[in-house]
Amino acid sequence: MSDDSDWSDSDSDLDVGGEVETNVLLGVPDGAVINESSDLADVAVSRLGGHPAFLSSKEPALESARCRACENTMELLVQMWCPFEDSPMDRALYVWGCAKKECQGKAGSVRAWRGLRFNGPYAAKLDQKKQYRAQELAKKQAAEEEAKRKAQTNPFSGKQTGASSAFGAFGLGDQLFGNAPPASKVPEVAPAKAEPTKPEEEEEDSDDSESSTESLVEALASTRISTSPWNTAPSYPAYYLSTTSEYAPSAKETEAVENVTQTPSTGTGTGDSWTTEAYENSINVDQVFERFTRRVGWEGEQCVRYELAGTPLLFSSDSIFSALFPVSSSTQKRQYVSHLPTALVPPCESCNAERVFECQMMPNVNNILRKKQASDEEQNSSVSSEERVKQLKDTTGMGWGTCLVFSCPKDCCVEAGKEAKECWKEEIVLIQQDE
Repeated sequence: MSDDSDWSDSDSDLDVGGEVETNVLLGVPDGAVINESSDLADVAVSRLGGHPAFLSSKEPALESARCRACENTMELLVQMWCPFEDSPMDRALYVWGCAKKECQGKAGSVRAWRGLRFNGPYAAKLDQKKQYRAQELAKKQAAEEEAKRKAQTNPFSGKQTGASSAFGAFGLGDQLFGNAPPASKVPEVAPAKAEPTKPEEEEEDSDDSESSTESLVEALASTRISTSPWNTAPSYPAYYLSTTSEYAPSAKETEAVENVTQTPSTGTGTGDSWTTEAYENSINVDQVFERFTRRVGWEGEQCVRYELAGTPLLFSSDSIFSALFPVSSSTQKRQYVSHLPTALVPPCESCNAERVFECQMMPNVNNILRKKQASDEEQNSSVSSEERVKQLKDTTGMGWGTCLVFSCPKDCCVEAGKEAKECWKEEIVLIQQDE
């Protein structure tokens, strides 16, 4: 195997000294969802397991959850409420996985879909923000042009065309006396049809957005069809999925922790950390796997890592790793590629945009769902929960290392070549196996 010691991800960007916050958001289990709870029908409630709650007025076909390897209906692993900040669409991401051992690692044994629905009130606020930003940009450009003109004609400027910019948009004299230049000397800017007002504060936007979301959820829940085929599809018990920021030790500290293959979890979530059971006897591991376990060990409860347009945390030095982290011809070091290989991650079929990494499912997803399944079956058996976990691991294939999800960054919603108010689109999943 080639030397991967020089490849890098966001670990190398950490500050020296102390614990720092990364750009990654973590999804951690946060207790079981009661079967009678309305949260089960709430599309804005992220969860592990359970049945899906959909955004669209018409439920997608059950075939969306069909394993491409065995043709059986798969269980929902994760549902996340994850709308893009600058998109007018409400958005949820769904990931299904096949539990049959013989299907693991095969294309289509884990599938991800995004559901979109147009949010009118939020779209109006986005338009208002865009108009305001455009107006502010025009004012800034006009000020810069005026500053350049003054610098060129000012006898005290020493012909340093950029000198006046150090004193503000209108030069030193205006800073001292507070006088704006005469309107006739400001370059003409085409007036907007309507002067946009400054958008409301983010807190107010958040409240309105939550109110809009609650209304949408209530409407969808009230129209949920009890005879839906999704209600009879195989499923795991549902767990809440809470979001937290990732905090990692500095680069200086991580360099001191070498040859670490597992770290006991200190989390308080439901179930044990994957790091305490899966790799206790690992001795000979590659450096990519070692980096994976070290990074994940700081929060072993994590089930999802989310970083839109970020860098995935690879599980092992396999063909996926080599394709996503090729050796640079200029630096001779491994770096995450800005343009993904189309053989692995093709562009969006609807808008042809190059997909980006969005999130990845972690081994603890399998651990949490398997633990619960073993606990339920233990009630009707004399076999211990620990033994049932081992039996289930032997008879089911829920043992992958990580599943990477790549999505369309434009959040496109196109049906039959036309913009639509709601849609259902499949994204790309790459699976790294736990062998």
